[in-house]
Amino acid sequence: MRLRPFVLCDFDEIKNWISDERTHAMWCADLIKYPIDKENFDNIMFEIATKFGDSPYVATTDEGKVVGFFCYSVNLSTNEGMLKFVMVKPSQRGKGLGKAMLQLAIEYAFNITKVDAVQLNVFSENIRAQKCYERVGFVARKTDVDVFSFKDESWCRCNMVIKKV
Repeated sequence: MRLRPFVLCDFDEIKNWISDERTHAMWCADLIKYPIDKENFDNIMFEIATKFGDSPYVATTDEGKVVGFFCYSVNLSTNEGMLKFVMVKPSQRGKGLGKAMLQLAIEYAFNITKVDAVQLNVFSENIRAQKCYERVGFVARKTDVDVFSFKDESWCRCNMVIKKV
């Protein structure tokens, strides 16, 4: 597996990875409109790049097939990296690719951007993602209760962190 910067043509690959509203809300907290459209996606990527310094990346197989996506930024005041919008192509889930992608992202964060820790947020209801993050070494740091509503549900947000050893 390899990581590389997201390029515009990657949108056509990832736009259909999330096919239902609940999964979409768990992925992006409705910061991106559902269903995903190119203009809104580009606007959000520009906004988070401008506000937080986020850069989008894709994970590819060694043959170049896109199988994952995430955004990454560094908070210089805390010297922590932040992962956002983490997702794996549906047909590739459950094969360890999410774990491999996260391990490469963490390696990049610690060795290239020289952060002391990497954090991410996940809704507590997204048990599958949370288990993947735990397998990589992330631990829960803080849980905020009832921070997001989806239809008749109220979700908690768990901030998870992995520290450089």
